[in-house]
Amino acid sequence: MAKLHIEPKQSEEGEDGAEFQVVEDEGILAWDADSELLVVGQSYPRLEGREKVTGRARYSSDVRLPGQLYARVLRSPYPHARIRNIDITKAEQSPGVHAVICAANVPRIAWYEESVLFDATVRLVGDEIAAVAAESDELAQDALRLIEVDYESLPFVTTIEEALRPDAPKVHDGGNIAGEPTTYERGDPESGLHEADVVVTGDFETPCALHNAFESHGCTASWEGDSLTLWDSTQAIFVVRQQVAEKLKMPEHRVRVIKQHMGGGFGAKQIPWKHDVIAALLSKQAGRPVQLLLDREAENMAAGNRNPTRQHVQLGAKRDGTLTAIVARIEQSAGAYRTGGEASNVSGTYQTLYRCPNVRTEQTAVYTNTGPAVAFRAPGHVEAAFALEQAMDELARALDLDPVALRRRNYAEVDQLEDKPFTLPEGLRLSYDRVTETFGWGERTAQPADSVKRRGVGFAAHDWSGGTGHPPGYAWIELNSDGTADVVTGTQDIGTGARTGLAQVAAEELGLPLANIAFQLGDTATGPYSPVSSGSATQATIGPALRAAAADVKAQLLEVASVVLEIGVGRLSVRDGRVLVDGDTERAIAVGEVMQKIAPHTLQARGARAPNPADMTIRTFGAQCVELEVDTETGEITVLRIVTAHDCGRIINPALVDSQVVGGVTQGVGFALSEERIVDTRLGIVLNANLEEYHVPTVADVPVIEHARVGVPDSAANSTGAKGIGEPPLIPTAPAIANAVFDAIGIRFRAGPLTRQRVLAALAARETNGSGEADS
Repeated sequence: MAKLHIEPKQSEEGEDGAEFQVVEDEGILAWDADSELLVVGQSYPRLEGREKVTGRARYSSDVRLPGQLYARVLRSPYPHARIRNIDITKAEQSPGVHAVICAANVPRIAWYEESVLFDATVRLVGDEIAAVAAESDELAQDALRLIEVDYESLPFVTTIEEALRPDAPKVHDGGNIAGEPTTYERGDPESGLHEADVVVTGDFETPCALHNAFESHGCTASWEGDSLTLWDSTQAIFVVRQQVAEKLKMPEHRVRVIKQHMGGGFGAKQIPWKHDVIAALLSKQAGRPVQLLLDREAENMAAGNRNPTRQHVQLGAKRDGTLTAIVARIEQSAGAYRTGGEASNVSGTYQTLYRCPNVRTEQTAVYTNTGPAVAFRAPGHVEAAFALEQAMDELARALDLDPVALRRRNYAEVDQLEDKPFTLPEGLRLSYDRVTETFGWGERTAQPADSVKRRGVGFAAHDWSGGTGHPPGYAWIELNSDGTADVVTGTQDIGTGARTGLAQVAAEELGLPLANIAFQLGDTATGPYSPVSSGSATQATIGPALRAAAADVKAQLLEVASVVLEIGVGRLSVRDGRVLVDGDTERAIAVGEVMQKIAPHTLQARGARAPNPADMTIRTFGAQCVELEVDTETGEITVLRIVTAHDCGRIINPALVDSQVVGGVTQGVGFALSEERIVDTRLGIVLNANLEEYHVPTVADVPVIEHARVGVPDSAANSTGAKGIGEPPLIPTAPAIANAVFDAIGIRFRAGPLTRQRVLAALAARETNGSGEADS
């Protein structure tokens, strides 16, 4: 059993939550970097792969219950309006309708920090007004059309610039500043700029990107007496349980949340949304199960997005490239409500990525009458890297230095925020080495000046503050009488292959083949608590807990084997499903044979994730090189090759890691070249809320992607040595592409995405006025 004690929680300033934390000793040491592991480090296929390719995997939209109804939500057609009256009478009388809810017939339930479930004031196109449950989706849509709403249209704002004007319409009564602006400063930035031999200054803008997971948000709600079950597409089953219970004024044990398979989340599904409670209320009123799935347009209007930013950046440096100052002023859109995404830490990258004694960041979030900002794969870091990494390239050119050499010159050996060492301080340097060697950065050559299709190369680096693990997290393991094991956690596999990677950790520590592991997850009623699957932290959180539980079970097994074999425990080990004597495979007995000696008894254990090291900082570092081609006649950018390297610690399953790298880089290509939510500023309507007009990369757009694996275990980070990899590959892609475009055609694009239209406009402007800057 894990040893534990209680201590005051070391909370960050302004952080809410518990005053104390339970600290549990995992009771095991980290695997050595050169440990001979049989299961960990192998590219096993996904455990759920057969279910998925045969169509048996059950997603939220696949749930079918007896008597199930189908729900639709009436959404505001106005970006800002007051609801003077709503009449649901005709909808209630519509054929096949079993429940209709709105503000008039449900409790007032607080939502976000500024609103309620059905608010009398709507603040974006897509805000929820009423909902219907009927025998079919078509009948529910028919009933929605019968709901009569009297609106009073109000002035609105859709951009950061509009929202910050002194005479701007107020999104909320308190004004358009969302939360408290944050300021960080170390050293004397003004003196640092004054002392610099070279100062570069730039204004950058990043677009609003939409998550567009294959599976949209949705859930099915069903009541049995006073107990509610939600089959939900969520990254956070325990968070949904707690908040749904709180909003419906129920005890948590009366709410069960199940999530077995998910078609992606990317951060948008790590919080409960209104549809969870709406489905539960409809089901309660109708007395039947209700399924509520968001269609693509609702998803892209009201279920979250990456927040657009404006960033004013100044870098100062000496002639040798040593940074003397980093200054950034950041403005970001929160959308209409504060969900947490408005606080995405854009500032952090400026504060930590490079060694610099004088740094100041100012960050302000503003309300706009648009969809709410939520976490989106590497929130804050993607936006910051687009600006900072382009500014670093500009500085390198101003100093006549190689871009990689400039970054090496300003290598941060320690965490400058906390003045603590990194758990793997050489992680970024290893990434620089691997990516430049694999790409052949030093061998690149100049191209002919008169080519229509101009080639260029670009480089960008990143750090990632996630991927550290989010304790607490727990796991249970039971070793059965036939030598197989049931592994149970409450975590979520959001499409990353977490089931497989985590099962490999359990199998390795138990000494069993992976085929002998049955893995259960995603159910608050059957698994122990697990935190939200976000921040690339699932493996780093639950892996150590599984190792702790497996080590406990293995110790029990060896005690049993010691008695059965009449040999001291110290001479026994478990490997590949057999108990070995003195490591000799010839003197071995199957684990199942040992367990049969005590049947029907089984061996069980619980494992807990210990806190992260208090005296060190965990980071995932990385870098990318890009080669591309710009057609100066059509404006088309063709990315030819991307090489990427990331310090993600021990690689548990190389195929799964490579899959995450390809997925992240592909999203980075989309963010760089095509993805941008477009809002009609006259009407407040999203003009490209579907996949026909919002352009995500397809197979035809994906370049050759090479993962130059670093693979050095970070044994100081946790007992598995693994760190997060889900988000880092996306971070440096867009700035590396922008830097490569500058290398190709000599035009700096400070606003994304770099569409054909923007490229052609910039080329035309240069012909007219000779500018090397693209208009935003």
